[in-house]
Amino acid sequence: MDDERPDVLTIGRLAHRTGLSVPTLRFWSDEGAVPPVARSAGGYRLYDAESVARVELVRTLRELGLGLDDVCRVLSGRTTVAEVADAHVTALDAQIRSLRVSRAVLSTVAERGSTVEETALMNRLARLSAAERKQIIDEFKEEVFGGLDDPRLRERMRTYSIELPDDPTPEQVDAWIELAELVRDPGFRARLRTWMELNTPLPGQGRPPRGVHLVGQADRPDRRGGQKRRGRSRGAGSGRAAVRAVR
Repeated sequence: MDDERPDVLTIGRLAHRTGLSVPTLRFWSDEGAVPPVARSAGGYRLYDAESVARVELVRTLRELGLGLDDVCRVLSGRTTVAEVADAHVTALDAQIRSLRVSRAVLSTVAERGSTVEETALMNRLARLSAAERKQIIDEFKEEVFGGLDDPRLRERMRTYSIELPDDPTPEQVDAWIELAELVRDPGFRARLRTWMELNTPLPGQGRPPRGVHLVGQADRPDRRGGQKRRGRSRGAGSGRAAVRAVR
């Protein structure tokens, strides 16, 4: 019988030679990655020495993360290993970036002790596209600084941008989340707009007298003398730290 010849392998003997399971080899065979070279009189699949080499190649490509469709395309000559590898590297880079963002979000959640709702919001903010991040900042700039009669300020705001790298560190992702939460806060926007209006000179006039401060700021007692002193809101300070980290 053909399946008793030493140069012919049944699927069981092929599994023994390669160290793979029979179900795995059968699946690969059904998908066309390792087709049998012949069939026995009883209809069983038969393989040869070249099949062993083919199995090793399939295993290598699978260990590198290629799908069976790509493996079959390489083996059939419809594409090259280099072409498939190049596409796979691009896909892996995207996966790695996604995993790093996930790690950064989870680290922030663990540090803050966030709720489920806060976690969902942070995840959405962290995964915004560059265009979506720009839209958030542009809307903030328009609402807070739009229409103010200060040409120098308008020019600074026009060129001001917040950029998150394509491959951000956990600290940068955390900083972006903090900044995005701050600039999306309607209360913060309203207070900052009021402060800007009070501190932007009208045409032909000088700057307002010193002492005008952000509406809604808390007066904090000065431990050195007991008098109250003006203090920055925690949000504003946190926002500056976030901007430095993102940039």
